[in-house]
Amino acid sequence: MRFVISEEVFRVLPTVCFGVVVAKGIDNHGPRTEINELLDRIVETVKDKFRQTRLKEHPDVLCYREAFQRLGINPNKFPCSVEALTARVLKGGTLPDINPAVNLVNAISLKYTLPMGAHDLDTVQGDMHVRFSRAGDVFVPFGQSEPEVLEEGELVYADGREVRTRRWIWRQSDRGKVTNESTNIFFPIDGFADRNRQAVLAAREELADCLQRYFNCRIERFYLDAANRIAVF
Repeated sequence: MRFVISEEVFRVLPTVCFGVVVAKGIDNHGPRTEINELLDRIVETVKDKFRQTRLKEHPDVLCYREAFQRLGINPNKFPCSVEALTARVLKGGTLPDINPAVNLVNAISLKYTLPMGAHDLDTVQGDMHVRFSRAGDVFVPFGQSEPEVLEEGELVYADGREVRTRRWIWRQSDRGKVTNESTNIFFPIDGFADRNRQAVLAAREELADCLQRYFNCRIERFYLDAANRIAVF
């Protein structure tokens, strides 16, 4: 299986980069008290981080909002995943206890203010791509079963004709969601080489270390950018 970033993506977002962790052999049945406690601690540090700054104006968030505008996406209507997750925390909302792997990726995403995903690899057919949508691509919204048909030109994660995320890092599909039964998981981390590359690499390493510590699973790590568009795992 390959993870492939289309050349066209770099024409619009020249410095976009991706950290990747692939975990195999996970036992994702919960609860995992250590992960829940980690998430609780990070939620408190996030409140401190944004206490003096509006979320939309913080540099860690602003780079994604600017990228969305270049992509023709309204970031006020469609905030990236980590902005939405952080806003929920800052408003005093509680994060759902979904399953250990998702709780862990949410914790690391919040800690580094980085959009991070989790996809069940056993549902992926063919290769995973970051590319612009094509006529006929379909997306099944989270919690639903009926697909949406996309128009051309939207930045997405996709395998074959099936879109895994809409509007790049706004929302994941119901297909490929990580459940308690997921054992092989693909974790992408989206960033920019000129803005937060070190955070992407640090998040990748911390996620990999935590996965090995809490799940005793097999790990592969990757980094992709304009000079290295393909990972094979």
